[in-house]
Amino acid sequence: MHFLNQSDLNQTVLSPIMKNTKMSVLKIAVFSIALVFGTAVNAANECATGKTLKEGVLTIATGNPAYYPWVMDNDPSSGEGFEAAVAYEVASRMGFEKDKVEWTAASFDEAIQPGVKDFDVNLQQFSITEEREKVVDFSAPYYSAAMAVLVRQSSIANGAEATVESLKKLKWGIDSNTTALKMLQENIKPDSDPLLYDDNVNVTEAMKANQIDAAMFDLPTALYLGAVVLEDGVVLGQFPADRTETPDQFGMLMEDGNALKECVDVALNAMTEDGTLAEIEAEWLQETTGVPLIK
Repeated sequence: MHFLNQSDLNQTVLSPIMKNTKMSVLKIAVFSIALVFGTAVNAANECATGKTLKEGVLTIATGNPAYYPWVMDNDPSSGEGFEAAVAYEVASRMGFEKDKVEWTAASFDEAIQPGVKDFDVNLQQFSITEEREKVVDFSAPYYSAAMAVLVRQSSIANGAEATVESLKKLKWGIDSNTTALKMLQENIKPDSDPLLYDDNVNVTEAMKANQIDAAMFDLPTALYLGAVVLEDGVVLGQFPADRTETPDQFGMLMEDGNALKECVDVALNAMTEDGTLAEIEAEWLQETTGVPLIK
C-alpha cells in the first residue's frame, strides 16, 4: 500500500482544490464588481426614468448668448466652460450619455418665473434665494461664488498685486448693502476707510471717475463688470469661497415640484464628495480666467 506524503497530498489533492477555490474567489470578485457597477448605473438610470420631458433625453437650458467662462464660444454642446462641463457630468451620472443631452435657450427672467418649463434643468448662474424657491426648484449648489477684487489697468500699472499687503494701500469703494464690506475689513484691513455706496452701479461709476482704486464683488459679477462695463477692468484676484460667511450659491433651476430634483441632487452631492466638482471649478474658473487666489 502506498501512503501519500505531504508533497503528494499537495500535488494530487490540495492543489486542484486550491486552484478551483482561487478561480471561484476571482470569479466572485469580478462578478461582485460588475454587479456593484451595474447596480449603480441602473440606479442612476432608474432615478431619471419617466422624469424628463423627453423619454431617455435630458433637456438642459442656458442663456443665449451664454458667456465665458460659463460656456465657451456660446456653444454649450461642446462641454467647454464651467457650467457646460458641470451639466454633462451631472447628466452622465444620471445615466445620460452626451448624445442623449439636448440644449435649448431660455432667458434668465423667463426662467425664474412660475409655470411650466420647456427644459428639465437650467444653468445660468441662478443664485438660490428664498423668494425664487417659492416658484421654482433649485438643485443642491454647484458653485459657491468667491469674492473677487476688481481694479483698472491704471492700478496694475501703479504696482497693485494679488496680495493683502498690496491691497491695503488702495483706495476702496464698497456696496454697503453686501457682505463685501465685512470681507474687506476682516481680510484686507485697508490703510484708509473705504467709500460706501448704495449699489454696484455707483461703485463702478466711482471707479470710472477715478474716485476709488478697487472694489470687491462676487467673482461672476467682477468678471462681468471687468469685461463689459469697464473698458480697462481687471479682476486682480479672488478669495476662496470658504472665506465668505454667506457666499452666493448657484443652483440648477427646475420647474417647481420637478421629480428630477432628487436625481440631480444625488449626482451633485457625489461630485462634491469625490472632488470632481472642485476639479471642474479649478479648470474653468481659476485656470481659464487666470484669476489668482489672493495671498
